[in-house]
Amino acid sequence: MKQHQIALKIKTTGKSLHKITSQVEQAVAKSNVVTGLCTIFVRHTSASLLIQENADPDVLIDLENFFAQLVPEDANRYIHGAEGVDDMPAHIRSALTHTSEQIPISSSRLVLGTWQGVYLWEHRQRGNYREIIVHISGE
Repeated sequence: MKQHQIALKIKTTGKSLHKITSQVEQAVAKSNVVTGLCTIFVRHTSASLLIQENADPDVLIDLENFFAQLVPEDANRYIHGAEGVDDMPAHIRSALTHTSEQIPISSSRLVLGTWQGVYLWEHRQRGNYREIIVHISGE
């Protein structure tokens, strides 16, 4: 079984969903794995990963709006606030979503649905450099 691992460094521009499908696909292509599994993991507690609709941007806007209502940025609601009013809500949003995803590989390609894309979800107001580990295993 082949193993391939790469770290992606993604610059975010603040709270939003950043499509990273092509970067993950490039890692799969470099791995020379034909059939296997791609695991992606974000090494942060205030960002998450998401497989979601990639055709209609309104879906992403609705997700962001829903989470803004579900987990408001209100300093009076949380004890932890060492890094700003958006810090604890970012941790909660990350806990409610995913820090890793697994995607099958077939014919050297990610087996995503027609309308699926892979996204890094930045939960902080300011931009950051985020590191995503892409681990590919298979034959």
